[in-house]
Amino acid sequence: MKNIFYILIILGLVCIINSPVFADENAEALKFFKRYVNAANSYDPALAQMYSPDARIIRQVVKPDGELVNVETDTDTYIKQMRLGQTTAKLRRYKNTYTNITSQKVDNGYKISALRQPSGETYRLKTYMVVKKDSSGKWHIVEELMQTKVQTFLKYAKR
Repeated sequence: MKNIFYILIILGLVCIINSPVFADENAEALKFFKRYVNAANSYDPALAQMYSPDARIIRQVVKPDGELVNVETDTDTYIKQMRLGQTTAKLRRYKNTYTNITSQKVDNGYKISALRQPSGETYRLKTYMVVKKDSSGKWHIVEELMQTKVQTFLKYAKR
Protein backbone atom coordinates (compact mmCIF):
# COMPACT_ATOMS: atom_id res chain seq x y z
CA MET A 1 0.00 0.00 0.00
CA LYS A 2 2.84 2.39 0.84
CA ASN A 3 4.44 1.69 -2.57
CA ILE A 4 1.28 2.75 -4.39
CA PHE A 5 1.12 5.89 -2.28
CA TYR A 6 4.75 6.78 -3.11
CA ILE A 7 4.19 6.11 -6.80
CA LEU A 8 1.16 8.42 -6.83
CA ILE A 9 3.16 11.15 -5.08
CA ILE A 10 6.01 10.83 -7.58
CA LEU A 11 3.61 10.89 -10.53
CA GLY A 12 1.90 13.96 -9.09
CA LEU A 13 5.22 15.75 -8.67
CA VAL A 14 6.23 14.90 -12.24
CA CYS A 15 2.95 16.34 -13.53
CA ILE A 16 3.37 19.51 -11.48
CA ILE A 17 6.97 19.99 -12.57
CA ASN A 18 6.28 19.36 -16.26
CA SER A 19 3.12 21.42 -16.63
CA PRO A 20 4.92 24.81 -16.83
CA VAL A 21 7.07 23.38 -19.63
CA PHE A 22 3.98 22.49 -21.65
CA ALA A 23 2.43 25.88 -20.90
CA ASP A 24 5.60 27.66 -22.04
CA GLU A 25 5.80 25.61 -25.24
CA ASN A 26 2.11 26.19 -25.92
CA ALA A 27 2.68 29.94 -25.57
CA GLU A 28 5.71 29.67 -27.89
CA ALA A 29 3.61 27.78 -30.46
CA LEU A 30 0.98 30.54 -30.36
CA LYS A 31 3.69 33.20 -30.77
CA PHE A 32 4.98 31.28 -33.78
CA PHE A 33 1.46 31.28 -35.24
CA LYS A 34 1.22 35.07 -34.77
CA ARG A 35 4.58 35.46 -36.57
CA TYR A 36 3.21 33.25 -39.36
CA VAL A 37 0.09 35.44 -39.71
CA ASN A 38 2.20 38.62 -39.78
CA ALA A 39 4.60 37.13 -42.34
CA ALA A 40 1.74 35.92 -44.55
CA ASN A 41 -0.15 39.21 -44.38
CA SER A 42 2.99 41.24 -45.13
CA TYR A 43 4.11 38.93 -47.97
CA ASP A 44 7.39 38.29 -46.21
CA PRO A 45 9.63 35.91 -48.20
CA ALA A 46 10.72 34.38 -44.86
CA LEU A 47 7.29 32.71 -44.73
CA ALA A 48 8.70 29.85 -46.81
CA GLN A 49 11.26 29.10 -44.08
CA MET A 50 8.47 28.53 -41.57
CA TYR A 51 7.55 25.22 -43.23
CA SER A 52 9.30 21.94 -42.60
CA PRO A 53 10.79 20.59 -45.86
CA ASP A 54 8.53 17.54 -45.60
CA ALA A 55 5.38 19.26 -44.29
CA ARG A 56 1.99 17.81 -45.12
CA ILE A 57 0.05 20.56 -46.91
CA ILE A 58 -3.70 20.10 -47.43
CA ARG A 59 -6.08 22.50 -49.15
CA GLN A 60 -9.63 21.47 -48.37
CA VAL A 61 -11.81 22.78 -51.17
CA VAL A 62 -15.36 23.65 -50.13
CA LYS A 63 -17.46 22.99 -53.21
CA PRO A 64 -20.62 25.07 -53.85
CA ASP A 65 -22.77 22.13 -52.71
CA GLY A 66 -20.84 21.94 -49.41
CA GLU A 67 -18.83 18.84 -50.33
CA LEU A 68 -15.24 18.90 -49.05
CA VAL A 69 -12.37 17.70 -51.24
CA ASN A 70 -8.84 17.42 -49.86
CA VAL A 71 -6.01 18.39 -52.18
CA GLU A 72 -2.54 17.50 -50.85
CA THR A 73 0.75 18.83 -52.11
CA ASP A 74 4.39 18.68 -51.11
CA THR A 75 6.17 21.58 -49.48
CA ASP A 76 8.30 22.54 -52.51
CA THR A 77 5.28 22.75 -54.82
CA TYR A 78 3.31 24.69 -52.25
CA ILE A 79 6.12 27.21 -51.71
CA LYS A 80 6.43 27.76 -55.48
CA GLN A 81 2.66 28.32 -55.79
CA MET A 82 2.68 30.61 -52.76
CA ARG A 83 5.47 32.78 -54.21
CA LEU A 84 3.59 33.08 -57.51
CA GLY A 85 0.39 34.06 -55.74
CA GLN A 86 2.04 36.61 -53.45
CA THR A 87 2.50 39.14 -56.23
CA THR A 88 -1.20 39.21 -57.09
CA ALA A 89 -2.19 39.09 -53.43
CA LYS A 90 0.05 42.04 -52.64
CA LEU A 91 -1.47 44.10 -55.47
CA ARG A 92 -4.97 43.27 -54.21
CA ARG A 93 -3.90 43.88 -50.57
CA TYR A 94 -5.21 40.44 -49.72
CA LYS A 95 -4.96 39.44 -46.07
CA ASN A 96 -6.45 36.85 -43.77
CA THR A 97 -7.95 37.50 -40.36
CA TYR A 98 -7.91 34.65 -37.84
CA THR A 99 -10.37 34.20 -34.98
CA ASN A 100 -11.17 31.49 -32.43
CA ILE A 101 -7.48 30.59 -32.20
CA THR A 102 -6.79 27.58 -29.99
CA SER A 103 -3.72 25.47 -29.35
CA GLN A 104 -3.41 21.97 -27.99
CA LYS A 105 -0.57 19.52 -27.49
CA VAL A 106 -0.64 16.60 -29.96
CA ASP A 107 1.73 13.69 -30.57
CA ASN A 108 3.79 15.51 -33.21
CA GLY A 109 3.78 19.04 -31.76
CA TYR A 110 1.09 21.64 -31.13
CA LYS A 111 -2.09 21.87 -33.19
CA ILE A 112 -3.23 25.43 -33.68
CA SER A 113 -6.79 25.70 -34.97
CA ALA A 114 -8.61 28.83 -36.08
CA LEU A 115 -11.24 30.28 -38.36
CA ARG A 116 -9.80 32.20 -41.31
CA GLN A 117 -11.61 35.10 -42.95
CA PRO A 118 -10.18 36.18 -46.31
CA SER A 119 -10.20 39.93 -46.92
CA GLY A 120 -13.36 41.16 -48.57
CA GLU A 121 -15.37 38.08 -47.54
CA THR A 122 -18.00 37.58 -44.85
CA TYR A 123 -17.49 33.83 -44.38
CA ARG A 124 -14.95 32.06 -42.21
CA LEU A 125 -13.15 28.85 -43.11
CA LYS A 126 -11.55 26.22 -40.88
CA THR A 127 -7.80 25.97 -40.71
CA TYR A 128 -5.24 24.26 -38.56
CA MET A 129 -1.52 23.78 -38.49
CA VAL A 130 0.66 21.49 -36.47
CA VAL A 131 3.87 23.18 -35.39
CA LYS A 132 6.89 21.50 -33.90
CA LYS A 133 10.18 22.66 -32.47
CA ASP A 134 13.24 21.08 -34.12
CA SER A 135 16.40 19.99 -32.32
CA SER A 136 17.87 23.50 -32.64
CA GLY A 137 14.79 25.04 -31.00
CA LYS A 138 13.34 26.52 -34.19
CA TRP A 139 9.60 26.12 -34.82
CA HIS A 140 8.30 24.75 -38.14
CA ILE A 141 4.94 23.93 -39.65
CA VAL A 142 4.81 20.15 -40.10
CA GLU A 143 1.18 19.94 -41.19
CA GLU A 144 -1.34 22.47 -42.45
CA LEU A 145 -4.96 22.21 -43.50
CA MET A 146 -6.67 25.27 -44.87
CA GLN A 147 -10.18 25.33 -46.26
CA THR A 148 -10.73 27.33 -49.43
CA LYS A 149 -13.59 28.11 -51.77
CA VAL A 150 -11.17 28.49 -54.68
CA GLN A 151 -12.35 25.75 -57.05
CA THR A 152 -9.22 25.78 -59.25
CA PHE A 153 -7.45 23.68 -56.60
CA LEU A 154 -9.73 20.79 -57.63
CA LYS A 155 -7.67 20.25 -60.78
CA TYR A 156 -4.88 19.00 -58.51
CA ALA A 157 -7.13 16.56 -56.63
CA LYS A 158 -6.30 12.89 -57.03
CA ARG A 159 -9.35 11.06 -58.28
